[in-house]
Amino acid sequence: MPGSRTPRARPRWLVPILIVVVSLTVGGGLLARELYKLPEPDTEPEGVLPTTTSLPPEQQPGSPVVELTPGAAAHPENESVRQVLQTYVDAINHRDYAAWTTTVTRDRVQARTEAQWRFQYRSTTDGSVLIHRIETVPDGSLRVLVGLTSTQDPVDAPADVPEPCIRWHLTLPMTVEGGSWKIDSVPAGSTPEYGKC
Repeated sequence: MPGSRTPRARPRWLVPILIVVVSLTVGGGLLARELYKLPEPDTEPEGVLPTTTSLPPEQQPGSPVVELTPGAAAHPENESVRQVLQTYVDAINHRDYAAWTTTVTRDRVQARTEAQWRFQYRSTTDGSVLIHRIETVPDGSLRVLVGLTSTQDPVDAPADVPEPCIRWHLTLPMTVEGGSWKIDSVPAGSTPEYGKC
């Protein structure tokens, strides 16, 4: 028929090319979503520490064995940190000043004489020690969030909580000294959280 157009045939290769392009776009989007996905939130919200299980007064302060939450156990330095804190707690509980000096920095050893240390911990026993979190800070040192219970003669307790049993929440700085992790001095102005059991 004069003046009528015959439809142009589409190239056969167009459909497979479109399928490949769409597949690559979807695949790339899924890959980007995985790569840029926000990390899963901590099971322990920032600043909130789980409480330790309450024990009857005669069982306080609880086990002297230092334990870790799953979050703390995931940190690559978990066992080194746990071992330092275990030695630290054992040293206090057994009044072993020499062992205590192996767990803290030289500055901390020099800041307190053996007599002062023995007086400070003369009636203290620590237990129910739980490492809640281990954080690596930009300079490579660590911040360790710890909860523990101490029992002591009330005259040796903090003046504002003269109690025989106290629950503590501490942030301990740790640094490498002499090739080993050591508990460093707490920065000025930092105050531990504590209260009656």
